[in-house]
Order: sequence, then structure tokens, then C-alpha cells
Amino acid sequence: MQHLSEVLKILDGALKANSSIATSYAGLLADKLENDGEKQQARLIRERLARAPQAVASAQGAGHGHLLGQMPTDNDSRLNTVDYSQPTLDSSEVLLPDAIQARLLEFIQCVEHHDALQSAGAAMASRVLIYGPPGTGKTQTARWIAARLKLPLLTVRCDTLVSSLLGQTSRNLRRVFDYAQQFPCVLFLDEFDALAGARGNERDIGELQRVVIALLQNMDALPDSTVLVASTNHEQLLDPAIGRRFPFHLPMPVPDTTLRAALWRKLLGDFAPEDLDLAELAALSEGVTGATIEHVSLDAKRSAVLSGLAHTKKLILLRRLGLTLALMRGERLFTTGQEIRWLRAWAPAHFTLRALMALYNLPMRQIQNTLSEDKGLRDGNEKKAETGKKKRQPKQSIRKD
Repeated sequence: MQHLSEVLKILDGALKANSSIATSYAGLLADKLENDGEKQQARLIRERLARAPQAVASAQGAGHGHLLGQMPTDNDSRLNTVDYSQPTLDSSEVLLPDAIQARLLEFIQCVEHHDALQSAGAAMASRVLIYGPPGTGKTQTARWIAARLKLPLLTVRCDTLVSSLLGQTSRNLRRVFDYAQQFPCVLFLDEFDALAGARGNERDIGELQRVVIALLQNMDALPDSTVLVASTNHEQLLDPAIGRRFPFHLPMPVPDTTLRAALWRKLLGDFAPEDLDLAELAALSEGVTGATIEHVSLDAKRSAVLSGLAHTKKLILLRRLGLTLALMRGERLFTTGQEIRWLRAWAPAHFTLRALMALYNLPMRQIQNTLSEDKGLRDGNEKKAETGKKKRQPKQSIRKD
């Protein structure tokens, strides 16, 4: 039976005397029928909802707004444990390696055709685990999934669920999972390792082990049709039992040269320098994440806007990238001289003497002196190292026959 999952959710709402569940999933069923060309059936459902009691009808007319006031909260901090948003495809576009993109689209298809797969005995739980280094697009991918499925996104910062009170973390989990079943949505568990750490460590006893058990129980009780997305920077820390409950795993690597070029093109947009060589820029930005490329692009675009320019200047963009790389590598550039020396050493073909003179509005003599200081320091350090090496060498004794 097509759309069986929505019918079962409506039945659940009726059995629990929960009008919110019933009306929310009835509305989703009407939308799916209309998309399938069954406009008359969709109209009949909406007419029946319109004839519902006033309280139910007003709830249906308000979308999910009636549920926002019922968001789960932590009794200790009194703060909401979920954030509600409705991402759009325009604001959630994500660029991924081809193989990862194909796997993501496979997950979307399995969610969209869950009922058909279930009828064939081939359905899997609608769950995906996204993992990789910070800044590789995990959160953006979760937003894209919700936008593609046309569902609201419930974002849970897992570290906010953890409470110092005995048993409170497990209760927080229960409330979040119960809330996510009130209406069609994508439940996104961010920083997942804060809850799903591997058991077995001698220190992880008592409450922490109970949290993992509670998480397993809540996931097992979640209907397979409910979309669950989890992300972590440390997949190796997850409990093996947790990982097995996700049929889909999406690794998010640091972008390669091709993907970096595509990210620069997308994020710079119309502000890209007219003389920009994307392949060269991708090579210079080796090892950086998509988040870093976005950060540098925004900096360069802001500079162009504040300067009244239609395009950012290539040298300004490269300077932003170079200084960001310096920070990533632990370099501390406190003075203009330190910046100049770093940029010259990093990309000498671009940061020529004349380019540095124009970039920093300094006379050629000062640029030369600044770079000479660096050479003098290097020569001095090398001389000191050589002197120290000679002092450490043992004196050879002269043997007399």
C-alpha cells in the first residue's frame, strides 16, 4: 500500500487521542497524494480536516506553530533542547564528492519510496550517520536533506541534552524523540558522540552507560519512516551498537582539488576576480575545508563591497587565504612585517615586491628592508646553529706512534 507510513501515523494519533499527530500526518498525506496526481483524494482529506473540531482545525491551519510552544526543555537549565527550522534548497546547497553525492541521493530515494520498499520487503530505517572533520559540510548536508524532503528540521545539540542530574539526560532524550514523532520532520542529532560514546571504558559507568542504553531504546522505538540524521567529528568514539542502527553512513572528507575549485566558484560567485585562475587557487588552498573557503570568500566579498568594487581583487583574496593558512598552521602574525614575510614565503610568484608595495601602500625600500630582516634572521639562526654544532663535536685526539 502506497503512503502506508502516513496512514499508520494518523492511526497512531487516533489511538493516542493526539490530534496533533493525526492532523500533521493527514496534511502530509494530502500533499503526497497531490504530488502523485491524486488531486481529488487530496481535496477530500483537506475537506475532512476543515470540518474537524475548531481546536484541531486551527492547529492544522497553523502548520506546526502550535507545537513550537511545546518544545522539549531541560528541567535543569529550562532551555529548549531542540531548534526548529525550515531550510530551503537555495540556502542549503551542498557540494560533495561524486560518490558521496550518489550515496546521499540513494538515501533520499529510500526515504521518498519507503512504502514501496516496505511492500517489497526491502525497506531500511530512514537513518544516516554523517561523519568527518569539522568544516566539511555535515550540518549543511542535514539542512539539505530536510529541504529536499520538504520537511522541517529539528536540530538537537547533543551536548545540551547532557545534565548533571541523575537520570535527567535520559529523560531529555525521551522528550526529544517523543516530540519528533508529533509531526513529519527530520530529527538531526548534532555532536552525536556526546551521547553515543563507546561503552567499556572503566570511567564510563553508571549514568553514562545508561544514556547510551536510553539512546538505543529510543532509536529502536522510532518508526523506520521517521528521518533521523546524526553527525559527529569523531566516529571512532561511537558505540558499535549505535553505528549498526544507521543503514547509511556518509563520510565527509576534506575536499580535493576539483571540489575546492567548485567551492571557490560557487562561494565567490559574481565577486570572483576577473583574472582568477580557479585551478591555481584550488592548488594554493590544499588541505582547507569548505568552511574555510566560505570564510575566506565572505571576507573577500566584504572587502569588495566596502571598497565599492564589483569584484574582489585577486591579491586581496590571496592575502585573506594566506593569512588564514598561517593561522591554521599556528603562525602568529602580529605586525605588518610578519605578514609581508609570510606571504612572500608562501606564494612568491604572486606576492612580488611590487605587489606587496601596492598591497600595503609602502615604499619599495621598506618592503626590501622588511624582507632583508627575515633573511638576516635566517642567516643569523643558521650561523648560531652551525656554531653550536661545532662546539658539540668532540675534539679528536692526536695519536703518536
